[in-house]
Amino acid sequence: MHTTVGIVGGGPAGLLLARLLHNAGVDSVVLERRDRAYVEQRQRAGILEQATVDALRSAGAGQRMDREGMPHHGIELRFGRRAHRVDFPSLSGGRGVMVYAQTEVVKDLIALQLADGGPLLFDAEVRSVEGADGDSPAIRYVHEGREQTLTCAYVIGCDGFHGVVRHALPASLRTAYERTYPYSWLGILAEAPPVYEELIYAHSERGFALASMRSASVTRLYLQVPNDTDPASWSDARIWDELDARFALDADPRWRLERGPVTSKAVLPMRSHVTEPMSHGRLFLAGDAAHIVPPTGAKGLNLAAADVIVLARALIEWRRTGSTELLDAYSDTCLRRVWRAEHFSHFMTTTLHAAPAQSPFETRLQLSQLERVASSPHAAAELAENYTGLSL
Repeated sequence: MHTTVGIVGGGPAGLLLARLLHNAGVDSVVLERRDRAYVEQRQRAGILEQATVDALRSAGAGQRMDREGMPHHGIELRFGRRAHRVDFPSLSGGRGVMVYAQTEVVKDLIALQLADGGPLLFDAEVRSVEGADGDSPAIRYVHEGREQTLTCAYVIGCDGFHGVVRHALPASLRTAYERTYPYSWLGILAEAPPVYEELIYAHSERGFALASMRSASVTRLYLQVPNDTDPASWSDARIWDELDARFALDADPRWRLERGPVTSKAVLPMRSHVTEPMSHGRLFLAGDAAHIVPPTGAKGLNLAAADVIVLARALIEWRRTGSTELLDAYSDTCLRRVWRAEHFSHFMTTTLHAAPAQSPFETRLQLSQLERVASSPHAAAELAENYTGLSL
């Protein structure tokens, strides 16, 4: 096959890019190594920034999101057994976020792509990318038991941290920046109503906890745990008891979560990673193929969407005028936003989690920072602006 844009990876980044290009009359082919059922069931992010919401709407993928998604206008911080709400609209020029699971975003985009978009091939395992320095790079892949080749004008790697495309950048030109964190999250899905109408981020001496949601009847909850924790070692009762302890409030000592059956349980390691540059020749990286953030700042899916919005604009401009100016600037343009998101995610993570063997001095520094957010409109605005998303 030959196409204008070869997209490796059928997650939200690759699918959104394909849709934006299709709407502008630019043809593409999406190659996804997993089957459709797996892709539509991957549990990932659930917080969409305003820019991501707007992009999905403009791509024609916003109808179900607008019906079923849950707009949020703030978050609650709990620390020192007290609660403080950060109001997003008043602090960020009216912006908010939308709670709508990545699984649902992917389902919506797949349905659109299969209905009237370009080819979307599942179970297509990419083996290599060749000729990124030339005018017609080639993607070698296996589909339906046959080795095949897709030639294209540009190759876009949306295939995640462990994907093939990132390694097609020459090692001599590629620099990786990384930090691993000394704790993980134990995440659960439970058939129980959400704890609160907005997300709760809790700092406690016992460790971090987060109360999120997937719908009016399904709650998503997280506990900080040591790395290499076996989720089977945590019984349902132990999880609920620990959540109650970490969310406890002096003002309401009887406050408890409403419990329900735990339907999913997994441990999520945490790391920060950036690959520079995000492009070389006719090869471009987007989303997790280029950068990873710890989930505390709700930036992973939104950074991926921001990448492909910038990339779609550049490809459409190239197709319309022949100019590669925006494509040439892609890496620098995206990395400015990536590093800001990395900083914010690192700030949220290190401020809210208790590191192993953390000293009382370090804990007091964390509490001082949280008090600053609670008492200073300027500090609260900085958090709100970063959380709801900086301008593209």
